[in-house]
Amino acid sequence: MDVVIAGAGPTGLWLAGELRLGGASVTVLEAREERDPNSKALTIHPRTIEIFDCRGVVEPFLAEGIRIPNGHFGGLPDRLDFSALDTPYPFTLALPQARTEELLEERARALGATVLRGRRVVGLIGDGVALADGSRVTARYVVGCDGTRSTVREAAGIDFPGTDATTWGWLGDVVLDAPPAGGFASVAGERGGLMVVPLPGGLHRIVGGDPGSNVAAWPGELTLDELRVTVKAIAGTDFGMRDPKWLSRFGNATRQAVAYRSGAVLLAGDAAHMHFPTGGVGMNAGIQDAHNLGWKLAAVVTGRAGESLLDTYHDERHPVGAALLEHTRAQTALITGYSEEVRALRSVISGLIAAAPDMSRILAERLAGLDVDHGTGRRVADHDSVFARLRSGEHVETEAGLVRPDGHLA
Repeated sequence: MDVVIAGAGPTGLWLAGELRLGGASVTVLEAREERDPNSKALTIHPRTIEIFDCRGVVEPFLAEGIRIPNGHFGGLPDRLDFSALDTPYPFTLALPQARTEELLEERARALGATVLRGRRVVGLIGDGVALADGSRVTARYVVGCDGTRSTVREAAGIDFPGTDATTWGWLGDVVLDAPPAGGFASVAGERGGLMVVPLPGGLHRIVGGDPGSNVAAWPGELTLDELRVTVKAIAGTDFGMRDPKWLSRFGNATRQAVAYRSGAVLLAGDAAHMHFPTGGVGMNAGIQDAHNLGWKLAAVVTGRAGESLLDTYHDERHPVGAALLEHTRAQTALITGYSEEVRALRSVISGLIAAAPDMSRILAERLAGLDVDHGTGRRVADHDSVFARLRSGEHVETEAGLVRPDGHLA
């Protein structure tokens, strides 16, 4: 086996497809017997939609996702207008992570990847990984896409420094008998803040935080009664919530791996970076990690490039992860601060977003993932039909110059 991937989430599945597109043999090992029906990630950002288009798999996402033509920075009331973005997809898509994974697994399998469930990786061996059942899977390279508690990262001895949680958000995927007009709502005040977003299947997600959640200790499992009381205190109504499908809490612990590569071991997605999920950027950053790594690792294992190409993965994506942590921390400060001073700051920044189109555009590009410049080359927009031409996973010549398989200038 050329590559074994630990973790069949969106990052691991997209990476598997990219490796197969580049001619590498790959096996994905997933600890869960079944796909998790609950969806931590809900939002697919414009750059990720572009990536799907660059491989010819965008149509199911466009058909099933709910299009949202704007985004928020730190939960501010003045939203970022995506219509000014230089992309054919000036919107985010709301689609449950479980469905995203299903679509990405279909693609990976169709390209020839092997996906095995109920196979928990417990450590590294000299030429692959050891599994909980005592078996081994040998491979030239191992990629950890196994989340914030990554076994692969720990076994490789890669440090994961950062800060522990000091505040907790909460969410509920529930039925609403009295949803807000249009299905969306954003409310913030001294009692907390929340957003309401419609989900496919008649559900709504209510996500937010409150002053009582600004504690370091784990507050315990969220209950429907607690969610109902908290939402009513913030919004003046509980929107008629009932029949919860999923209730959860999440903290603002923020960490980043010091290295995305250690020899034959590489990290991507949540195994490489963790943060408060404001803006829904986590899954998108992971898929974009995989998009950068996939063609490079495939080129190395098939002999089309030297091993030094893999060093550019860390060089290009580690700064992106660091920037991700910085702006999620900034948004967390705006979201979870309830003093008069923070509310004044929110008002000032929100007003600037409304009054300054350039500021709105810059923040929108950052949130959408369209501002990434790896230092060696910027992301190329869909001029000269470049997205369709990238579907083979090979370099293409354009008027702007040579474009790499990941859609950045060479």
